[in-house]
Amino acid sequence: MNGIDLYYEVLGADRPGPPLIMLHGGAYTFRLSFDSLLPALTAERKVIGIELQGHGHTADSDRPFSIRQCAEDVIALLDHLGVERADLFGYSLGGLVSTEVAVSAPDRVGRVVLAASHFRSTRAEAYYPEITGMELDSPRMPTEEESAAMQRAYDEVAPNPENFLPSVMKIQSAAHDFEGWTDEQLARLTMPILIIIGDTDFVRLEHSVEMKQLLPNAQLAILPGTKHMQVIRPDLVLPMITTFLRQ
Repeated sequence: MNGIDLYYEVLGADRPGPPLIMLHGGAYTFRLSFDSLLPALTAERKVIGIELQGHGHTADSDRPFSIRQCAEDVIALLDHLGVERADLFGYSLGGLVSTEVAVSAPDRVGRVVLAASHFRSTRAEAYYPEITGMELDSPRMPTEEESAAMQRAYDEVAPNPENFLPSVMKIQSAAHDFEGWTDEQLARLTMPILIIIGDTDFVRLEHSVEMKQLLPNAQLAILPGTKHMQVIRPDLVLPMITTFLRQ
């Protein structure tokens, strides 16, 4: 598909209504990102979990990695599966890809959940300076245990486990240097959008507030005591997203 063998899983009840496309965080797998939410979500609806280029079961390739290319892969999968319209749930990198899908193919998108995501270049304004500066002692940065969990999840399923670090560098560069979307592009996203961010996230709080204000039909949730790596927490997130997606 678009030059790569894109991995996906189809789970849950085959019921009327749009399926939920779930897009993981950078250097994560689908399961590592969302396993804690899947029992509840798949009890109500069909879920399609995708692993983007260079993530999990989907091998990297010589093809350049970009947010736009990943969005094109998601749209190509919708075409392949005969899905005319879907809801989207994207975490971090997956949130960027979800936003790009909504911008480029709004007629294919129902509701959107964006968790720990941003809309401008991280180096310019989206992230706190200590994140782009890789200050390892920052409380916002991943712990050694969190970083090790990412590598373990990759090693368990990746076709080429030795590619973990090269893939991470490629992904980080694409995500940090991505220019994002204009105010006009965001203003055209009229579908319901739920933005979720941690109060100790990579993403600056004021950046998420600005994104909420630019989107015509958006809600914003700030999770207390929550880092970027912890945003997909079922105790707080699951009630929010199930209510939002049912509406």
